[in-house]
Amino acid sequence: MEITKPSENKTTYTSDEAYQQSLEYFKGDDLAARVWVNKYALKDSYGAIFEATPNDMHRRIASEIARIEVRYPNPMTEDEIFDLIKDFKYIIPQGSPMTGIGNPYQIASLSNCFVIGNNGDSDSYGGIMKIDQEQVQLMKRRGGVGHDLSHIRPKGSPVKNSALTSTGIVPFMERFSNSTREVAQDGRRGALMLSVAIKHPDSGDFINAKLEQGKVTGANVSVRIDDAFMRAVEAQQPYTQQYPIDSKTPVYTKEIDPTALWKKIVHNAWQSAEPGILFWDTIIRESLPDCYADLGYKTVSTNPCGEIPLCPYDSCRLLAINLFSYVENPFTKKASFNWELFKKHINAAQRMMDDIIDLELEKIDAILEKINEDPEDDEIKRTERNLWLNIQTKAREGRRTGIGITAEGDMLAALGLRYGSDEGSEFSVEIHKTIALEAYRSSVNTAKERGAFTIFDADREKNNPFMLRLKEADGQLYYEMLEHGRRNIALLTIAPTGTTSLMSQTSSGIEPVFMPVYKRRRKVNPNDQDARVDFVDEVGDSWEEYVVFHHRFKQWMEVNGHDLTKNYGQKELDDLVKQSPYYKATSNDVDYLKKVKMQGAIQKWVDHSISVTINMPNDVTEELVGECYLEAWKAGCKGVTVYRDGSRSGVLISNEEKKEEDKISNTPFPTIRPQILEAEIVRFQNKKDKWIAFIGLIDDRPYEIFTGFADDEDGILIPRWVNEGLIIKNREADGSSRYDFQYKNTRGYKTTIEGLSHKFNPEYWNYAKLLSSTLRHGMPIEKVVDLISSLQLDESINTWKNGVARALKRYVPDGTEVKKQKCQNCNSTNLLYQEGCLTCKDCGSSKCG
Repeated sequence: MEITKPSENKTTYTSDEAYQQSLEYFKGDDLAARVWVNKYALKDSYGAIFEATPNDMHRRIASEIARIEVRYPNPMTEDEIFDLIKDFKYIIPQGSPMTGIGNPYQIASLSNCFVIGNNGDSDSYGGIMKIDQEQVQLMKRRGGVGHDLSHIRPKGSPVKNSALTSTGIVPFMERFSNSTREVAQDGRRGALMLSVAIKHPDSGDFINAKLEQGKVTGANVSVRIDDAFMRAVEAQQPYTQQYPIDSKTPVYTKEIDPTALWKKIVHNAWQSAEPGILFWDTIIRESLPDCYADLGYKTVSTNPCGEIPLCPYDSCRLLAINLFSYVENPFTKKASFNWELFKKHINAAQRMMDDIIDLELEKIDAILEKINEDPEDDEIKRTERNLWLNIQTKAREGRRTGIGITAEGDMLAALGLRYGSDEGSEFSVEIHKTIALEAYRSSVNTAKERGAFTIFDADREKNNPFMLRLKEADGQLYYEMLEHGRRNIALLTIAPTGTTSLMSQTSSGIEPVFMPVYKRRRKVNPNDQDARVDFVDEVGDSWEEYVVFHHRFKQWMEVNGHDLTKNYGQKELDDLVKQSPYYKATSNDVDYLKKVKMQGAIQKWVDHSISVTINMPNDVTEELVGECYLEAWKAGCKGVTVYRDGSRSGVLISNEEKKEEDKISNTPFPTIRPQILEAEIVRFQNKKDKWIAFIGLIDDRPYEIFTGFADDEDGILIPRWVNEGLIIKNREADGSSRYDFQYKNTRGYKTTIEGLSHKFNPEYWNYAKLLSSTLRHGMPIEKVVDLISSLQLDESINTWKNGVARALKRYVPDGTEVKKQKCQNCNSTNLLYQEGCLTCKDCGSSKCG
């Protein structure tokens, strides 16, 4: 099957034409227009764009859903569906459904997320490679993937192959992470969640795996924590790890002090916002699909953002309801919430979600047809074909849906309720309770017309805590479910809404507003008329800073008579925020314990899970992070992620004036090289050449770099398992200086390679000394990378140049803006570094290496 070629009968648009029309549609919102054109407008592989504005997209989606509706009694019309989804106002299909519904140019799934795994045999190399291939096959169809590693035997376990003992979990984390980074998804990298049970003996290594710079950069990681571990931490009593983790007769057990492992989790989360925590017993206890665990619905992991726990080969499609749109007379004393319209739309949204499952089954048929028609041997195609057959079975049997929300923060502000207050939290709980009852009512009503999901069994579910809450809240709904069943095995989630909220111009998901006012930067060209220069950067470019208002904060200003054309000073902006309902209600303002309690209360009405981040100030202690986690467990949360301000570099500029001490640069490096430096090794390959780089570090910042060929008779022989050590300089720096490299061998003894400098090609050595000098004198790493890239060198050492640049990019702080380069996907100049890769803030594409 070939991808459809451009049709001469269809109107096409250039990227600029679509952007200009979309810019008008979004009322001048440049970011929303670019995101929609680059990520969601219908396009083919040849660059032709078939939609000029989101109205065209919404009509495409409405037409396809209406096509499914006519198969069943009492169908909604295309116009009724269009009115629900147009302008991103009420109901918003997310991500894959928005891109894929009615799209003849891509053979891709409509599911946003998948979980994979198999029945206990994936501990073998064959099983692990099968998971790796399945992960790649799903990512190439645009899906985010999660899988659990608890089935892999612990490090040091005996194996019957040449290795004799198992390497444990961590090397396979790196394999799966690298596979993710290799898969391109229309300018996006794949998304991966790796999880492991705290009960697994290697869980400590798993927790620490991402601390090593440049490792496991293609995955989110979460730890599955059971109630027994949490109780052991509270009581400071021993906890037993074992393998296999669920076995009644494990082959390996280990008693540990749980507080040490708990402190490691807390410290790492405090330092880097990972790992996330999954309260696994709560997830399983509350899960309706796990009432069917013996039929293949045992939950094993979550999708990359943690909001959908899934069994192997199940998937989920996502849709968001825009809560802000149900507030009438927003930001006034007459503001009220339209409950009747809200309930009506929840019912319609759940019905539409069921239609999208039918559309997904059609997409899976097309994927299977494509696989069958591919010219490869059947043996090569077997894993991919079986993967999609398994996914098809789960989608047809369970018909799982993922209704969520966006604009929670804006909804509360529009009603005059402060996010995080007791009144605000109580209102939010009522919102999500209503969604649960009405979505389940819609699923029951749909089952009356279309039939229940095929394995529905009310008796299996009768003691499930979530089902008991539904029964208590609405007895009539429960007894109708006993009579007719329901159409879908599980229905609800709260996902991060990212680009969805950009296009609906609201706050994201369940989160509060990040900033009501922030600053962006615009480069000032020499010929610009009447431009204001706020600062000049280190390369001499001039920049203007301008204030950006969050869309709904701007609406509050309009409603309350504030001048939007005025050039406000900082004090005036601060006073404006204080007058608004967003005051003390932003991500960094909301009391973290109150937010955790709010999440736990809402979680009781969400049958899957909630993606939410608990924001904490930079100076928060590790003890308080631990307290937050404990409170989340007690409150009934299924998972929690903590972000300490500054633990990862941000992108937006704070609107507050910098304190004088913040303007002082970091302490410069010593210009006289210390005798001993810590070092990291970076290995890379350019074309057929294998290279190795030694990067000397001071305070985890590059101080020097030397490179050479690796693993050949003339190269530098360092065992591949060595990743760190000491570079020791024995004499003062001159042309004949000798550098020795020392590392610990597998038995812990120190091994020294003497005269390392003499193993380098002299030309590489001389260039390395020059580059190291720029590093030592404080040139920003990204500028050193630019310098290297600009060198005019002979073809024979271009691979050296590219490799050095690649090695140093790993140390560029996340969020560093890039100047004088364009995105290869959308031509934007709005680029920044993220995990060593150039990432476009406009279209999200990423270029590594």
